[in-house]
Amino acid sequence: MPSDTSALNTALSLILGFDPALMEIVALSLRVSLAAVLMAAVIGLPLGAALALWRFPGRSVLVVALNALMGLPPVVAGLCVYLLLSRAGPLGELGLLFTPTAMMVAQLVLVLPIIAALARQQVEELHQEYREQLTSLGLSRLRMIPTLLWDARLGLVTVILAGFGRASAEVGAVMIVGGNIDGVTRMMTTAIVLETSKGNLALALGLGIVLLGLVALVNAAAYVVGETARRRLG
Repeated sequence: MPSDTSALNTALSLILGFDPALMEIVALSLRVSLAAVLMAAVIGLPLGAALALWRFPGRSVLVVALNALMGLPPVVAGLCVYLLLSRAGPLGELGLLFTPTAMMVAQLVLVLPIIAALARQQVEELHQEYREQLTSLGLSRLRMIPTLLWDARLGLVTVILAGFGRASAEVGAVMIVGGNIDGVTRMMTTAIVLETSKGNLALALGLGIVLLGLVALVNAAAYVVGETARRRLG
């Protein structure tokens, strides 16, 4: 087994040399996570806004459930999606299990509650602040949704980035529904687990460095967006 220093040097060489195997894993990870976050934003933002604006029987239960699902264990999400897509499941005929689509669905299940719950909080606060002005303009609740979402856009960008951070760092769910198949469903997190167990520390470290860099970029972007929002309010 190579020493830690030689493994690190080899890992850096793989990154700087754009190793095809490493780049393939990184590209697949980004495609799956970005697709999951995009779908979660398209569904979750209006859903959260609707929960913020409408009052109906059972709303409190939905809000509590949505907040609880923010902490959904990834392995549970993976198991639910596996049962849904397996041959004996209701969507088994689609043949989506052990494909990038299955991993995207698993990440969607994890990210959607985060985006919807945090969007609800932000839109509800804005609605309380601007309720009289919006009502005086004759806007219905349905027409208020795009207005409030646009006004909260900087904060919502941070929410979406948080969702991407959750998706990109996920292991359990994508391992269950993807199977970690080489060249098909092997993502950064699952590849790190596999390559470490095989003793291939160079590739595992290379992927780990890329993943850390990606997480750092997401957090930096969230910080910049947050600071911009604070300066606007200030």
